[in-house]
Amino acid sequence: MERKMWAIWRFAFFRLILLFYIVYRVSGNAEGDALNALKTNLADPNNVLQSWDPTLVNPCTWFHVTCNSENSVTRVDLGNANLSGQLVTQLGQLSNLQYLELYSNNISGKIPDELGNLTNLVSLDLYLNNLSGPIPVTLGKLQRLRFLRLNNNTLSETIPMSLTTIGTLQVLDLSNNRLTGDIPVNGSFSLFTPISFNNNQLNKLPASAPPPLTPSTPTPSGNSATGAIAGGVAAGAALLFAAPALALAYWRRRKPQDHFFDVPAEEDPEVHLGQLKRFSLRELQVASDNFSNKQILGRGGFGKVYKGRLADGSLVAIKRLKEERTQGGELQFQTEVEMISMAVHRNLLRLRGFCMTPTERLLVYPFMVNGSVASCLRERQESQPPLNWPIRKRIALGAARGLAYLHDHCDPKIIHRDVKAANILLDEEFEAVVGDFGLAKLMDYKDTHVTTAVRGTIGHIAPEYLSTGKSSEKTDVFGYGVMLLELITGQRAFDLARLANDDDVMLLDWVKGLLKEKKLETLVDADLRGNYVNDEVEQLIQVALLCTQSSPMERPKMSEVVRMLEGDGLAERWEEWQKEEMFRQEFNHIHHPNTNWIVDSTSHIPPDELSGPR
Repeated sequence: MERKMWAIWRFAFFRLILLFYIVYRVSGNAEGDALNALKTNLADPNNVLQSWDPTLVNPCTWFHVTCNSENSVTRVDLGNANLSGQLVTQLGQLSNLQYLELYSNNISGKIPDELGNLTNLVSLDLYLNNLSGPIPVTLGKLQRLRFLRLNNNTLSETIPMSLTTIGTLQVLDLSNNRLTGDIPVNGSFSLFTPISFNNNQLNKLPASAPPPLTPSTPTPSGNSATGAIAGGVAAGAALLFAAPALALAYWRRRKPQDHFFDVPAEEDPEVHLGQLKRFSLRELQVASDNFSNKQILGRGGFGKVYKGRLADGSLVAIKRLKEERTQGGELQFQTEVEMISMAVHRNLLRLRGFCMTPTERLLVYPFMVNGSVASCLRERQESQPPLNWPIRKRIALGAARGLAYLHDHCDPKIIHRDVKAANILLDEEFEAVVGDFGLAKLMDYKDTHVTTAVRGTIGHIAPEYLSTGKSSEKTDVFGYGVMLLELITGQRAFDLARLANDDDVMLLDWVKGLLKEKKLETLVDADLRGNYVNDEVEQLIQVALLCTQSSPMERPKMSEVVRMLEGDGLAERWEEWQKEEMFRQEFNHIHHPNTNWIVDSTSHIPPDELSGPR
């Protein structure tokens, strides 16, 4: 009997252990199961989700998934992955998820209500898909959400009022959908402008009602005569005292206006457009010591940049645009400024605010303490150490990521048109921050969308842009390639001083000449004192040469440049380029034996002068 009881107890104990293991396994795999359910529900023609193996203990080893120190999923990055299918309700089980990036796919169906359970979510990016149905009311529970981008879908019905309770919301884009009803104007939505709701079927915002008149207090009839006399005396006294003020106002009106002046709408410093502040001109005058020459940080094709300190003590860079203004451009200028402010990325300079008067356009940015890449390369103080090689590699990758975001994830896409070392700024940690983006479009606001005004810097301008005046993302790729050569060599893109040594004034041609003579060590910036990795220098040069091919069709996209810098695809792309160059040279040698100028601008570099990645 005792042995039988022991056997029963032992069997129950093992069942308890087995049950505990099953519960532990299920709870440990809950996030993996949720992501696997998503994978099962999506078509993946490019095998982006190939590493999502449901047999693993947790999903932290999967590509496109980021976890915290406790092996809990905090980020899912599946943007631009050519996925189709529908979202699943199990996504609501990712309780620690902060970033859900599913933009630029072909995902259809409804947005699950269960996404409202992701209370740690900071960014929800579902734009550029085929999502339909209503915006879930449950998203109002995401009280830590800062970025909500649902634009370019087919979402319908009304905008949930619950979204207005998200006090942390900084960026909102619901444009290009089929939403109906009223636009909420209370709570956090009071900060956003119509650009966040464009191209829907929403009701127009009503005009602001005039302030109600304060009713006058009736006076007793017996005192009407006394009141009239007192009123007349008071009016006469007021007129007597007001006469000097009226005379002063008349004199000031006839006096010629100063170059800087405010308009009444700018007197309220609390006017915001989203998180974009509209500064008064007086506020920026005080911050920059009346735009003193001592405060000038730099000059460029768009105007001068001044260092300023606002009333709250924060340092800013104030860009004063120099283009002559025409009547009627205020609304278009404001719209373009708002479009620029919607581009939010770690490697893009965030627009803090703007100022607009009948004669002035000013943009306000955070001040970058380490200046630009150009200043660090060629204008640094003796006490300031040169940019070391690891920092230069990080700058190359950060700038590429910022440009890729402008090209692929802004709607409409933003073409920089003046990519150069002077426009790549450096924050406190020497992280690359692309500045001056969108200004070319902004400065052409009175022109058509296809502009023939060439804007850029000599040495950085792509050949097709120079000849036709039409820009595309491939003109930015060319400028980025020259910027890479600036990073490697420390030289200017166009420098007449090189003529003294019988060298080419164009940096690109100078580099090609040194490569032809196999003088790699002469090419690298002397400030590095040999502290660089030869293989990595060669790889960056390869990327630069691929980016600066004369034919825009043969240049890679910036997203492809990012992947090559991360070690994916450069060897194959370089090998393909070498084969094409060899064929091109043989063809030109046979058909044009005495004319070298017909071939591609990069074809005079023998294909074996740069080894491939090892």
